[in-house]
Amino acid sequence: MTVGESSGPLVTTASASRTTAGADGGGSLGAPSRRGHPVRPPWADFLELHRLLSRDLLAGLITVHQRYGAFVRTRLPLQLYFVADPACIDEILVKKAERFGKDRTSRLLRRVIGNGLLVNEGEAWRRQRRLIQPAFHQQHLQSYAGLMTRAVEQAAAAWQPGEVRNVHEDMMAVTMRIVADTLFGTDVSGGSIGEMGANISGLMEQFGEIMGLAARLQPPAWVPTPTNLKFRRSARRVERLILEIIEARRRQTRAPGDAPAREDLLSLLIRARDEEGGGMSDAQVRDEALTLFLAGHETTALALTYSLYLLAKHPDRQARLREELTRVLGGRSATLGDLEGLRYTEAVVLESMRLYPPAWGLGRMALEPVEIGGFAFPKGAEFVMSPWVVHRDPQNFPDPEAFKPERWEGDLARRLPRFTYFPFGGGPRVCIGNRFAMMEAKLVLAGALRRFRFELAPDTQLTLFPSATLRPRHGLRLQLSSAT
Repeated sequence: MTVGESSGPLVTTASASRTTAGADGGGSLGAPSRRGHPVRPPWADFLELHRLLSRDLLAGLITVHQRYGAFVRTRLPLQLYFVADPACIDEILVKKAERFGKDRTSRLLRRVIGNGLLVNEGEAWRRQRRLIQPAFHQQHLQSYAGLMTRAVEQAAAAWQPGEVRNVHEDMMAVTMRIVADTLFGTDVSGGSIGEMGANISGLMEQFGEIMGLAARLQPPAWVPTPTNLKFRRSARRVERLILEIIEARRRQTRAPGDAPAREDLLSLLIRARDEEGGGMSDAQVRDEALTLFLAGHETTALALTYSLYLLAKHPDRQARLREELTRVLGGRSATLGDLEGLRYTEAVVLESMRLYPPAWGLGRMALEPVEIGGFAFPKGAEFVMSPWVVHRDPQNFPDPEAFKPERWEGDLARRLPRFTYFPFGGGPRVCIGNRFAMMEAKLVLAGALRRFRFELAPDTQLTLFPSATLRPRHGLRLQLSSAT
């Protein structure tokens, strides 16, 4: 679950390395100067970079990072900068966070999730964050663990050894069931959830198209283009389904009786009150519910998909994880109390999110003149930062392209400098559901690997699609074999 940061496409992501630049077209080592400027690729490279980024955005971003350094200004007619230096990212997301708002690309996401926590800003965001935070208190998280284990075991009961399955589709279904139960409660029909999930998935695919068109001056949302009309129809269907659920839950809340208060996330949102006793309107609850529904299944499903893919590619790592499951669980289902002992399982998830961060890019816009890394920037300057790039910087992680869960042993996550690893963003807008997501990923991964081995199939192919999240463009097919 990644609520609090947002990702973005064609004009969204960074370069890395520890070099800084003092003039257009060239870089130099050393501390930046306010009299200088971040490096700007020379005009002679413009067409080459444009073709590279258009053909393979992720590879293009790595090339920009390797060629030009950690702080790069684009040649676009905007004050747009790629930032991959962890110290500068720390300035933007933490030390000077109040001087930044969401970037233009991130704000496009409002067309999918309204004004939810992911894209809300200013005092309205702070109020919503305070209202929502109690829903992710440890006592509520503990009550969700059983739902998570049950969801993967029910799904796995229908799988058969020898079959080839689209594990991205399977993980989306599992995490959708989990978020449906934790967010809406078990009384919401599977048909409603399935319809909502299908519509949200369609919205995200269409959003990817819109984001790709953004750099080519796509018409605003109110213009009745075929893309906008299709998007609007999908958004209305999702809104209708969620408002129906909200209204039903409000009726239950108002109904007389001695029934105990419900503890699903939607009920907690409806009951939430600020310091003045005010609650959320239906529109606010709708936007937050949609944000939690999307973030609560999309990003975690991706983390699980890439974990299974990497384990299938590396049978020795999969064998080590399965040995841990046998040693800790002894053949039974995982519970919340087992997570402390599933250290290698956690390392697999952390390493998978390092190599394939579901929220692969995030952006900020300066709300006033600001200095970052010793450089001065005007109001309106935009900064894009990409975990995809920073996580693959050899200065941050030796042998960065290799899948090595063991690198996380010895509590590496706590020892790393800030923002060398940030799959959940950081600062005041760090993902509010990060603990929920990690608990879910470990329990679901344990449930799947306890029953089956995952292997590459003859037709296994991973083609990445960096849209709002880092999706496998054509799904991901793996073959199952018996765990014994």
